[in-house]
Amino acid sequence: MIYVVMLLSSKIPRCIYNMSTLDVEDAIGQLTLDEKVKLISGGDFWHTASIPEANIPAIRFSDGPNGVRGTRFFNGVSSAAFPCGTALGATWNTDLLMDAGRTMGEEAKAKGVHVILGPTVNMQRSPLGGRAFESFSEDPVLSGMSASSIIQGIQSTGVLATIKHFVCNDQEDERNALNVIVSQRALREIYLKPFQVAIKDAHPACVMTSYNKVNGQHASENKYLIEDILRGEWGWKGLIVSDWYGVYSTSESVNAGVDIEMPGPIGFRGELVNRAIVARTIHQHILDERVRGVLRLVNKATQSGVLENAPEHTRDLPETRAQLRKIAGESIVLLKNDDQILPFKRNRTIAVMGPNAKVARLSGGGSASLFPYYSITPLEGILAKVSISDVKYMPGVRGFDILPTMGSTTKSPSGEIGVLWRTYLKPHDAEDRKPIDEIHLQDANVFLADYNHPAIKDISTWYAELIGIFTPEESGEYEFGVIVYGTAKLYVDDIMVVDNETVQTQGEAFFGCGTVQETGRIFLECGRAYEIKVQFGNSSTCKLRSLTVTVPGGGLRVGFSKAIDDEEAILNAVEVAKCVDQVVLCVGLSGDIESEGFDRKDMKLPGNTNKFISAILHANSNTAVIVQSGSSVEMPWAKCAKSILQAWYGGNETGNAIADVLFGDVNPSGKLPISFPLRLQDNPAYLNYKAEGGRILYGEDIYIGYRYYEYTEREVLFPFGHGLCLSNMDVYVDEITGSLRTSVKLSHIKGPAGAEVELKAFKKLFIEPGMSETITFELDLKEATSFFDEITNSWVSEKGTYAILVGTSSIDDHFLRDTFEIKHSVWWKGL
Repeated sequence: MIYVVMLLSSKIPRCIYNMSTLDVEDAIGQLTLDEKVKLISGGDFWHTASIPEANIPAIRFSDGPNGVRGTRFFNGVSSAAFPCGTALGATWNTDLLMDAGRTMGEEAKAKGVHVILGPTVNMQRSPLGGRAFESFSEDPVLSGMSASSIIQGIQSTGVLATIKHFVCNDQEDERNALNVIVSQRALREIYLKPFQVAIKDAHPACVMTSYNKVNGQHASENKYLIEDILRGEWGWKGLIVSDWYGVYSTSESVNAGVDIEMPGPIGFRGELVNRAIVARTIHQHILDERVRGVLRLVNKATQSGVLENAPEHTRDLPETRAQLRKIAGESIVLLKNDDQILPFKRNRTIAVMGPNAKVARLSGGGSASLFPYYSITPLEGILAKVSISDVKYMPGVRGFDILPTMGSTTKSPSGEIGVLWRTYLKPHDAEDRKPIDEIHLQDANVFLADYNHPAIKDISTWYAELIGIFTPEESGEYEFGVIVYGTAKLYVDDIMVVDNETVQTQGEAFFGCGTVQETGRIFLECGRAYEIKVQFGNSSTCKLRSLTVTVPGGGLRVGFSKAIDDEEAILNAVEVAKCVDQVVLCVGLSGDIESEGFDRKDMKLPGNTNKFISAILHANSNTAVIVQSGSSVEMPWAKCAKSILQAWYGGNETGNAIADVLFGDVNPSGKLPISFPLRLQDNPAYLNYKAEGGRILYGEDIYIGYRYYEYTEREVLFPFGHGLCLSNMDVYVDEITGSLRTSVKLSHIKGPAGAEVELKAFKKLFIEPGMSETITFELDLKEATSFFDEITNSWVSEKGTYAILVGTSSIDDHFLRDTFEIKHSVWWKGL
């Protein structure tokens, strides 16, 4: 397997409508003022407004970046869970990502969705970014080209894509108020660049504005970004949609170019726009331009064939499963493999250990999360390939801050795996109350933003019970935890174990509305069935006042686990590790640690995970450490580990993909799309990440990620990119046609077939053992040699001598090098 990086020096009820194309200008002339205002205000949480009298249907949006959820957070229809954004970036395979986009489009159709709210192309400035897992890379070109492929795939199905978040939404800390202070050069070369690449190559139908301010002005009010750059310089003509609750004004957002505020209908538009028209703070022609954007979207969306208010259903197909497994496998990065201990042997004894072994880490948290068709844990993937008699399982230390969600190990009173949900109009101590609703749920992570029932339509306060039956396989002390947006108490056989009602503490869950996790412990006997019951009051009963946007209904998360003594767990695991031939150690982060709504506090693995890993490596050197995370983590034990795999969040097929790589059925061809620093303090954004007084200075300027590590010659744990050997490079420049052509001969000397990628104009090829390939890359000469000149406010390709470096990663002692000349400087704007 060989990897090439090119680095260039920088001198419901369904309404039946006639789905024919609207005459946009005629419609604008016929619509009343109230109808126009309705169109730019959003219809509900997921739909644009419909105007039946004008034959204008509602268009449905849906998250998201790693799969299409549909319209429901609560008890939604199951979906295909794709690997997270960083994993997709790690494939470096544009053809594969285009295929993934096509499948996302078909998934959207199954959910009655016209517009997918993705992909995400914000930059991974720091490993601490709560939503870093949604983004592709720390490099703007890789991000832009990855996004282009996914967008083209999505839109080839007729479904529309939304590239987001425009721009500099690279952290969660105070994201709604944060003022990002960034130089024009960094803004253009780093943060706007992936949008520019994708808009030039893929023409996404929608762009979503970010929550934050950019140089003093909220993105949704920033005419310079929206009108001057996006629509002016780049000539883009699609729809601008706000992030959900990301509009903070009426006239300013309309005049700046935001076509539609979401969600609707109540927000900063509606009647307020009418007042602004009267006051002439919004002029009629500006309102018409916003309406024009919405109507153009309606025309594009209806061509998908998706009907208005279409029912949601699943499409769990064998070909989708195979594709998800392929993507997940190609995303896995082999960070180390000393002594070639991988692939593991199927006929040798093996121990599977660690807090991530028996749980499928599908995704990070927040709006990217969804209810999957199914999930495969690493342990399940391994057991599918080897004899169960040869496998020993040890959970190891506590590898979580939030207790694992109740559901997979409990049953409802009727015997189904999961839990039972009952809704009531009266409080828990009312003697005559009866449930108005009963729902079977797969787990006890319940976000009620979109829960509705006819009986609670006009009721501000209502209640619920969550019930699960648990039969322990081991006697011992068990720990229970409750997080709530509302109020909750947890009982085990009528003994109160957790009280998250009497006293509540503000936490970060449920987009900042929920409490911290309150916990309690109780001894349970092996083999005895226990009823776990949670009494819940909806959001109106909450004693806290969130400073973030509040959502209706509330939320509840119930988790539990056998109490773990980490010291004892380590000793037990070490004894097992000593008596097997091979060890698979599954560790990492989760959607409770990497999530929308908050940033990570550090780069460390949770709890005593590092101590656990070191002990196992000392006990058995034939250990493969599997790390799952959406961004980089510290690995103080890395020098002691012979084999390390970075497996990201792998979607439905997480466990199968990991097992495929472990046993050599798939040659890991993933390459790091981000740098792994040795420690957090080495990251270029370390001193400029958290908000200070409502602002953040992008002080590293253009030196984000590998650019900084190269320039400062700072050591990293693992550099941006990986690979084997390469040879023979030729460069040809044609200034008349404006092309730069580079040819590299690649040789795969031994081992299983591998894959080849390169940056700037990267491709991925599979090369059989003993074979060679020559790849020719043709770049836009002007684009490839330009930087943004703040004095002239334009791009410039300066005359002079340029070097092309080709290597196996961003830090390579054996770069191939060639040079070429630019004889005349060229200044330019646009795409």
